[in-house]
Amino acid sequence: MVHKTKGIILRTVKYGETSIITTVYTELFGVQTYIVKGVRQSSKTSQGKSNYFQPSMMLDMEVHHNELKQMQFIKEYQCSYLYEKILFDVVRNSVAMYVIELLQHSLKQPEANPELFYLIEDTLKEIDKGSEIFVANLPLYFTLHLGSELGFQIRGEYSEHNPVLDLQQGFFVDAVPSHPYFLDNDDAKITSQILNIKKYKELENISLNRNVRRKLLVAYQQYMAFHISDFGEMRSLSVLQEILS
Repeated sequence: MVHKTKGIILRTVKYGETSIITTVYTELFGVQTYIVKGVRQSSKTSQGKSNYFQPSMMLDMEVHHNELKQMQFIKEYQCSYLYEKILFDVVRNSVAMYVIELLQHSLKQPEANPELFYLIEDTLKEIDKGSEIFVANLPLYFTLHLGSELGFQIRGEYSEHNPVLDLQQGFFVDAVPSHPYFLDNDDAKITSQILNIKKYKELENISLNRNVRRKLLVAYQQYMAFHISDFGEMRSLSVLQEILS
């Protein structure tokens, strides 16, 4: 059966002489794998079509979907949003690639989650058009809120009575735990602020230096790894730590 759905490209590999296999996070079906034939041909009709399937590209698609098959087919596709800066700006592109790799490590099942799809879609659009401070803070926001959408939201909030965030357990506590995976003092307070953000623009009001962002990104990766089996190592993390001021 043919369905219309939005999709966000997560990964693409070459297949045969002229085709590709692409992994897409779709609005209707969650993570799906598609064969797209002929997009790597040198003919006029195919020229440039492979660019549609770069990681982070957002598409409107008509797809053949059969729940009994692991590999699906795309019938028609076009860009649903044309980037103005992400593809050409090193910092924005690196942040977008961090978001995409985080999804690759986190999305283990194909189930649809429209709210998560909209979070990803909105995040990529905001990376494209947001201010420098906003873009620098966005990886922290997205990592924490991705965890919430996947079902392991950090509980509680920073206070005088609960000034420590236990990353292993995922909640704010009143004392330093016996293991080394925790945030305290300003790091716990900042995390609580980010968790309570309701609108993207509020990220511009959080002033952080490079060292704090680095520390928090590493801590949030630890948190994700505690809650997702076989999470693995994020290659884009080291790149992000280098380029974010």
